Amino acid sequence: MFKKIHNEVKRAFIENKFAIFASAFILFISLILGYVFEPYLYSYLNPVVEDVTNKVQTGVIQLTFQDIFINNIMIVLRMFIYGLFFCFSALILGYNGFFVGYYAATSQSLLHVLVFTIPHGIFEFSSCILACASGFILFNFVCNLIRTFFKQKERKFMDRFWYSYDENFDKLLQAFIILALSSILMAVAGIFEVYITLPLGKFLFSLLS
Repeated sequence: MFKKIHNEVKRAFIENKFAIFASAFILFISLILGYVFEPYLYSYLNPVVEDVTNKVQTGVIQLTFQDIFINNIMIVLRMFIYGLFFCFSALILGYNGFFVGYYAATSQSLLHVLVFTIPHGIFEFSSCILACASGFILFNFVCNLIRTFFKQKERKFMDRFWYSYDENFDKLLQAFIILALSSILMAVAGIFEVYITLPLGKFLFSLLS
Protein backbone atom coordinates (compact mmCIF):
# COMPACT_ATOMS: atom_id res chain seq x y z
CA MET A 1 0.00 0.00 0.00
CA PHE A 2 2.73 2.45 1.03
CA LYS A 3 4.79 1.55 -2.03
CA LYS A 4 1.80 2.15 -4.30
CA ILE A 5 1.19 5.58 -2.77
CA HIS A 6 4.89 6.39 -3.07
CA ASN A 7 4.88 5.41 -6.73
CA GLU A 8 1.78 7.52 -7.46
CA VAL A 9 3.31 10.55 -5.74
CA LYS A 10 6.59 10.07 -7.59
CA ARG A 11 4.74 9.74 -10.88
CA ALA A 12 2.69 12.87 -10.17
CA PHE A 13 5.88 14.89 -9.67
CA ILE A 14 7.68 13.44 -12.69
CA GLU A 15 4.80 13.84 -15.14
CA ASN A 16 3.96 17.35 -13.95
CA LYS A 17 7.41 18.78 -13.32
CA PHE A 18 6.82 21.54 -15.88
CA ALA A 19 3.75 22.75 -13.96
CA ILE A 20 5.74 22.73 -10.71
CA PHE A 21 8.74 24.53 -12.22
CA ALA A 22 6.43 27.08 -13.87
CA SER A 23 4.73 27.76 -10.52
CA ALA A 24 8.10 28.16 -8.78
CA PHE A 25 9.18 30.58 -11.51
CA ILE A 26 5.98 32.64 -11.13
CA LEU A 27 6.47 32.91 -7.36
CA PHE A 28 10.17 33.77 -7.64
CA ILE A 29 9.63 36.45 -10.29
CA SER A 30 6.66 37.99 -8.47
CA LEU A 31 8.67 38.17 -5.22
CA ILE A 32 11.50 39.98 -7.01
CA LEU A 33 9.18 42.33 -8.88
CA GLY A 34 7.21 43.10 -5.72
CA TYR A 35 10.45 44.05 -3.98
CA VAL A 36 11.96 46.03 -6.87
CA PHE A 37 8.82 47.91 -7.89
CA GLU A 38 7.69 48.74 -4.36
CA PRO A 39 7.24 52.49 -5.08
CA TYR A 40 4.91 51.73 -7.99
CA LEU A 41 2.87 49.22 -6.00
CA TYR A 42 2.33 51.49 -2.99
CA SER A 43 -1.13 52.71 -3.97
CA TYR A 44 -2.30 49.16 -4.69
CA LEU A 45 -0.77 47.11 -1.88
CA ASN A 46 -0.26 49.54 1.00
CA PRO A 47 -3.99 49.63 1.86
CA VAL A 48 -3.90 45.83 2.06
CA VAL A 49 -0.86 45.90 4.37
CA GLU A 50 -2.49 48.52 6.61
CA ASP A 51 -5.75 46.55 6.73
CA VAL A 52 -3.99 43.31 7.72
CA THR A 53 -1.83 45.13 10.31
CA ASN A 54 -4.90 46.81 11.80
CA LYS A 55 -6.79 43.51 12.02
CA VAL A 56 -3.85 41.85 13.79
CA GLN A 57 -3.50 44.74 16.25
CA THR A 58 -7.23 44.83 17.03
CA GLY A 59 -7.48 41.06 17.39
CA VAL A 60 -9.72 40.49 14.37
CA ILE A 61 -6.93 38.30 13.02
CA GLN A 62 -5.16 36.28 15.70
CA LEU A 63 -1.83 34.58 15.17
CA THR A 64 -3.11 31.18 16.24
CA PHE A 65 -2.59 27.97 14.30
CA GLN A 66 -6.29 27.72 13.53
CA ASP A 67 -6.59 31.25 12.09
CA ILE A 68 -3.35 31.01 10.14
CA PHE A 69 -4.13 27.57 8.75
CA ILE A 70 -7.70 28.46 7.73
CA ASN A 71 -6.52 31.61 5.97
CA ASN A 72 -3.69 29.83 4.16
CA ILE A 73 -5.62 26.70 3.25
CA MET A 74 -8.28 28.89 1.63
CA ILE A 75 -5.56 30.35 -0.59
CA VAL A 76 -4.44 26.83 -1.48
CA LEU A 77 -7.98 25.74 -2.35
CA ARG A 78 -8.61 28.87 -4.41
CA MET A 79 -5.46 28.24 -6.44
CA PHE A 80 -6.64 24.69 -7.08
CA ILE A 81 -10.21 25.56 -8.04
CA TYR A 82 -9.27 28.62 -10.11
CA GLY A 83 -7.17 26.28 -12.21
CA LEU A 84 -10.47 25.38 -13.88
CA PHE A 85 -10.67 28.89 -15.29
CA PHE A 86 -7.72 29.06 -17.67
CA CYS A 87 -5.08 28.71 -14.95
CA PHE A 88 -6.21 31.72 -12.91
CA SER A 89 -4.39 30.05 -10.02
CA ALA A 90 -1.24 31.70 -11.40
CA LEU A 91 -2.78 35.12 -10.70
CA ILE A 92 -3.33 34.24 -7.04
CA LEU A 93 0.22 32.94 -6.68
CA GLY A 94 1.61 35.99 -8.45
CA TYR A 95 -0.40 38.37 -6.26
CA ASN A 96 0.84 36.71 -3.09
CA GLY A 97 4.40 36.88 -4.40
CA PHE A 98 4.03 40.58 -5.18
CA PHE A 99 2.57 41.17 -1.72
CA VAL A 100 5.41 39.42 0.14
CA GLY A 101 8.04 41.14 -1.99
CA TYR A 102 6.38 44.51 -1.45
CA TYR A 103 6.08 43.93 2.29
CA ALA A 104 9.77 43.03 2.53
CA ALA A 105 10.70 46.21 0.64
CA THR A 106 8.62 48.46 2.90
CA SER A 107 9.87 46.90 6.12
CA GLN A 108 12.33 48.97 8.15
CA SER A 109 14.44 45.87 8.72
CA LEU A 110 14.99 43.21 6.07
CA LEU A 111 16.58 41.04 8.77
CA HIS A 112 13.33 41.21 10.73
CA VAL A 113 11.35 40.06 7.70
CA LEU A 114 13.75 37.19 6.99
CA VAL A 115 13.84 35.95 10.60
CA PHE A 116 10.05 36.00 10.86
CA THR A 117 9.52 34.46 7.43
CA ILE A 118 12.17 31.87 6.56
CA PRO A 119 11.41 29.12 9.18
CA HIS A 120 7.79 28.66 8.12
CA GLY A 121 8.16 30.31 4.71
CA ILE A 122 10.10 27.33 3.36
CA PHE A 123 7.01 25.18 3.84
CA GLU A 124 4.48 27.89 2.99
CA PHE A 125 6.11 28.89 -0.30
CA SER A 126 6.53 25.23 -1.25
CA SER A 127 2.85 24.69 -0.48
CA CYS A 128 1.82 27.64 -2.66
CA ILE A 129 3.97 26.39 -5.53
CA LEU A 130 2.34 22.95 -5.37
CA ALA A 131 -1.14 24.47 -5.00
CA CYS A 132 -0.66 26.52 -8.15
CA ALA A 133 0.76 23.49 -9.95
CA SER A 134 -2.28 21.44 -8.92
CA GLY A 135 -4.46 24.11 -10.52
CA PHE A 136 -2.45 23.84 -13.73
CA ILE A 137 -2.82 20.04 -13.67
CA LEU A 138 -6.56 20.35 -13.07
CA PHE A 139 -6.82 22.66 -16.08
CA ASN A 140 -4.85 20.14 -18.13
CA PHE A 141 -7.28 17.42 -17.06
CA VAL A 142 -10.28 19.49 -18.15
CA CYS A 143 -8.71 20.26 -21.54
CA ASN A 144 -7.86 16.60 -22.15
CA LEU A 145 -11.33 15.55 -20.99
CA ILE A 146 -13.01 17.86 -23.52
CA ARG A 147 -10.59 16.92 -26.31
CA THR A 148 -11.11 13.18 -25.80
CA PHE A 149 -14.86 13.64 -25.49
CA PHE A 150 -15.21 15.25 -28.91
CA LYS A 151 -13.00 12.65 -30.56
CA GLN A 152 -15.49 9.88 -29.70
CA LYS A 153 -18.27 10.99 -32.05
CA GLU A 154 -19.64 7.50 -32.67
CA ARG A 155 -20.53 6.95 -28.98
CA LYS A 156 -23.56 8.15 -27.04
CA PHE A 157 -23.19 11.29 -24.93
CA MET A 158 -22.73 9.63 -21.53
CA ASP A 159 -20.57 6.88 -23.01
CA ARG A 160 -18.34 9.54 -24.52
CA PHE A 161 -18.14 11.34 -21.18
CA TRP A 162 -17.25 8.29 -19.11
CA TYR A 163 -14.77 7.07 -21.70
CA SER A 164 -13.09 10.46 -21.69
CA TYR A 165 -13.13 10.53 -17.88
CA ASP A 166 -11.53 7.09 -17.62
CA GLU A 167 -8.90 7.97 -20.20
CA ASN A 168 -7.84 11.08 -18.29
CA PHE A 169 -8.48 10.01 -14.71
CA ASP A 170 -4.76 9.71 -13.94
CA LYS A 171 -4.31 13.43 -14.52
CA LEU A 172 -7.19 14.27 -12.17
CA LEU A 173 -5.73 11.94 -9.54
CA GLN A 174 -2.35 13.64 -9.87
CA ALA A 175 -3.97 17.04 -9.38
CA PHE A 176 -5.47 15.86 -6.08
CA ILE A 177 -2.19 14.22 -5.01
CA ILE A 178 -0.31 17.48 -5.49
CA LEU A 179 -3.14 19.36 -3.74
CA ALA A 180 -2.97 16.97 -0.77
CA LEU A 181 0.79 17.46 -0.44
CA SER A 182 0.30 21.22 -0.66
CA SER A 183 -2.26 21.07 2.16
CA ILE A 184 0.08 19.01 4.34
CA LEU A 185 2.92 21.47 3.79
CA MET A 186 0.60 24.36 4.64
CA ALA A 187 -0.37 22.66 7.90
CA VAL A 188 3.32 22.21 8.74
CA ALA A 189 3.91 25.87 7.85
CA GLY A 190 1.17 26.91 10.28
CA ILE A 191 2.71 24.86 13.09
CA PHE A 192 6.14 26.32 12.40
CA GLU A 193 4.82 29.88 12.22
CA VAL A 194 3.02 29.73 15.56
CA TYR A 195 5.29 27.49 17.61
CA ILE A 196 8.74 28.08 16.08
CA THR A 197 8.99 31.21 13.92
CA LEU A 198 7.36 33.66 16.32
CA PRO A 199 9.03 32.43 19.56
CA LEU A 200 12.40 32.04 17.82
CA GLY A 201 12.18 35.48 16.23
CA LYS A 202 11.26 37.15 19.52
CA PHE A 203 14.09 35.32 21.29
CA LEU A 204 16.72 36.31 18.71
CA PHE A 205 15.72 39.96 18.71
CA SER A 206 15.63 40.02 22.51
CA LEU A 207 19.31 39.02 22.41
CA LEU A 208 20.09 41.82 19.96
CA SER A 209 18.23 44.51 21.89
